[in-house]
Amino acid sequence: MEEKKLAIIATKGSLDWAYPPFILASTASALGYETQIFFTFYGLQLLKKKLALEVTPLGNPGMPMPMGMDKWFPVLGLTLPGMQGMMTSMMKKKMKDKGVASVEELRDLCQEAEVKLIACQMTVDLFDMNPGEFIDGVEYAGAAAFFEFAGQSDICLYI
Repeated sequence: MEEKKLAIIATKGSLDWAYPPFILASTASALGYETQIFFTFYGLQLLKKKLALEVTPLGNPGMPMPMGMDKWFPVLGLTLPGMQGMMTSMMKKKMKDKGVASVEELRDLCQEAEVKLIACQMTVDLFDMNPGEFIDGVEYAGAAAFFEFAGQSDICLYI
């Protein structure tokens, strides 16, 4: 029986958007899928050795807020200085309290499970990113190379 394939395109570089590609990829790999994640634009932040990811509460209406703040706190209040940092701290604490693995741990798990992590070369060049800031084991390719795999995949996800 032919091995199933999962292709993921990761485009976002915030803490709340870092989890889906790594959770789905590590799970798929554990289930026997050949898995690749193509990181482009802001998703490249997830490949950096030193992660400085924050939660993005502004423009994220589905985000549950403490004390029911999503019901009574004005959206404009989320633009106040320090709100993003506060929401990030609260999210990290909640995840730790619930025993959720860190992004770094999930990323390491993906590498151990032989998930191929591919950085979009065009975006690396566009933003003058330093490949030395990325974790070891990252491959560099253009969209055309990723499409070869994605075109043969059983599942393709855009995150």
